[in-house]
Amino acid sequence: MIAIGLEGSANKLGVGVILHPPRGGSAQILANIRHTFVSPPGEGFLPKDTARHHRTWVVRLVKQALREAGVAVDDVDCVCYTKGPGMGAPLQGVAVSARMLSLLWGKELVGVNHCVGHIEMGREITGAQNPVVLYVSGGNTQVIAYASQRYRIFGEALDIAVGNCLDRFARTLNISNDPAPGYNIEQLAKRGKNLLDLPYTVKGMDCSFSGILASIDVLAARLEQDTTGWRDEVSGEVISREDLCFSLQETVFAMLVEITERAMAHVGSRQVLIVGGVGCNERLQQMMGLMANDRGGSVFATDERFCIDNGIMIAHAGLLAYQTGFTTVLTDSTCTQRFRTDEVLIKWRK
Repeated sequence: MIAIGLEGSANKLGVGVILHPPRGGSAQILANIRHTFVSPPGEGFLPKDTARHHRTWVVRLVKQALREAGVAVDDVDCVCYTKGPGMGAPLQGVAVSARMLSLLWGKELVGVNHCVGHIEMGREITGAQNPVVLYVSGGNTQVIAYASQRYRIFGEALDIAVGNCLDRFARTLNISNDPAPGYNIEQLAKRGKNLLDLPYTVKGMDCSFSGILASIDVLAARLEQDTTGWRDEVSGEVISREDLCFSLQETVFAMLVEITERAMAHVGSRQVLIVGGVGCNERLQQMMGLMANDRGGSVFATDERFCIDNGIMIAHAGLLAYQTGFTTVLTDSTCTQRFRTDEVLIKWRK
């Protein structure tokens, strides 16, 4: 079976084509292309501008994906799209595009939960069997484990997502959004060496990042105003923007490692799967690996092709659902900004 998937819940528009062999076996990725709306430095991406970008690019990306995959419309079994969660206007643009393709080609529609798409693609690529999942992105922060055909949420962000925290600090520093603000924060953090004191806010299995962001913004303002050179009280070294990025990363990632380890202990798992855009961060993978190694476990993660929002994860999760008989009728082919991971019945797993 072959599915085409459309993803556009935020600033990345992705189209993917995937093949599930008839007798089982690994899925075959036939095409996985993406185009990103990049806003100017110091700015975020507005829903209306992002939706306009998606509408402008979706047709050419679909044509390009079919060419790369070497498949014809008649070969496609279903059209999968991101139903939610995400930003309203971009989601609407993708949902309308998916409806158009479904009607034009005479194919079934399959609405997909964005979070489940990340998880299933991560499992497929890495081979992780039944891991604790850390899902970290610009819009979501969740610690998840599977039980009884649901992805159960053990802990999550109480306010803003960790990726949003990093992205907004990139705006504070007025650094480029190309290729991604979080990536540029990571590169600056690699050159930092002074760890500054920031709020560490873990509440049970949940985290809070808004207070950390407010605190680091205050430190950034102090750094900008202090023309004589702000020095660390312990080392006496001059504090830099790289130190601020380093301190922010170390603090928020330590919080994520803590709640993930607690979930591993609770469910008795020795595997961690990191998914979502922030999952590309090498320092997060390293810190999680140190924790998992101490527990005799292992960490699974993918590169930017699959961590960052993409169409192939929507095609894969949608085709898994389609093979169980699930479809989305046209009158229900809506989108929603709020669509929790644990709302989805995972019929394809025992």
